[in-house]
Amino acid sequence: MRLLDRALVGVYAALGLTLAGNLVYLARQRRRALGARPPRLSVVVPARNEAANLPVLLGSLFAQDYPDFEVIVYDDGSTDATPAVLAAAADADPRLVVMRGEGPPPGWMGKCHALARATERATGERLLFLDADVRLKHPAALRSLAERHAALGPDSVLTGLGDLSESGGTLLVSLVANSMLIGLPWWMPRRLRMRSLGALNGQVWMIETALYRRLAPHETMRGEVLEDVQIGRYLRANGVVATMSALQGDLAVRMYESFGGAWDGFRKNAYLILGGTPATFAAIYTLYVATFVVGPIRRPALLVPLVAMKTITDRLCGLPLRHGLAAPLSYVLSAVMAADSAHAHATGRVRWKGRRVAARHIATGEEG
Repeated sequence: MRLLDRALVGVYAALGLTLAGNLVYLARQRRRALGARPPRLSVVVPARNEAANLPVLLGSLFAQDYPDFEVIVYDDGSTDATPAVLAAAADADPRLVVMRGEGPPPGWMGKCHALARATERATGERLLFLDADVRLKHPAALRSLAERHAALGPDSVLTGLGDLSESGGTLLVSLVANSMLIGLPWWMPRRLRMRSLGALNGQVWMIETALYRRLAPHETMRGEVLEDVQIGRYLRANGVVATMSALQGDLAVRMYESFGGAWDGFRKNAYLILGGTPATFAAIYTLYVATFVVGPIRRPALLVPLVAMKTITDRLCGLPLRHGLAAPLSYVLSAVMAADSAHAHATGRVRWKGRRVAARHIATGEEG
């Protein structure tokens, strides 16, 4: 047992050092002035049953002071009022391009297919991918994102974490930022092409159009449910490293309306995040529960770093102090939810926005 306790202390120390390095890394992010002719931006948005979110996103986009951009929304066979919302918005602002499909072909996930098709219509020098539940918080937000991307140099990708305080289900949602900042050393040297060090946040990322078309990440990862993680790894393996930025001042993300919605959303992803096969899931899940649930129960002193790290990542995403103090509850809930996710995938019960989600789409031909 003493050896186990030492191992837990070592794990917590590694997580703390990773977070500390990431905080320094985020603080060093810079911007670069765009000059007399800012690059044309193509903002690309996938949408399936997003009638509630699209008016907020589009309103914030068309309030931007950026001089040259278009917005391309791909309606992926929506069954709600999304088509009517988009038609009215297109009539009101010619910068909106609306595309519509009736679902992905076999072997494709819906989001990857929507974005791959939408980028074919893009005329911008840079592509900005935004989820429909994003809201730009001020009129200079697009310029801020473009300046951050410009400072990274050629063949670069900008991604980041937004303000999550408007989302429902924050006991679970807050773990997105937490896991990205304590589990992945974004500060590792760019020259290391280890796929496991690659990632990006699919809610918001920017890339040069020519680079995107050369690497075709959405087509390459067409069957992946966790397309953003896999695209980040694919890009890194090809020498393109996504740079994480703290974007909470520029954009907010309303990931879910409620705790129940968050549970359904994470049920789709958790099994895949923790390996996606029974053996790998069992190993990673056991390590997760031992570290974040059993460890603090065995050694209550571990609650101090656990709560401290969670509070820091929560505050970076605009969440109040009480969320950090509730860290033990968040980790327990996430462990239960991950087990539910594994069971749902094993029994074929995972559905999202009216479509079945399978762990391996290319192999099964399932649509998502």
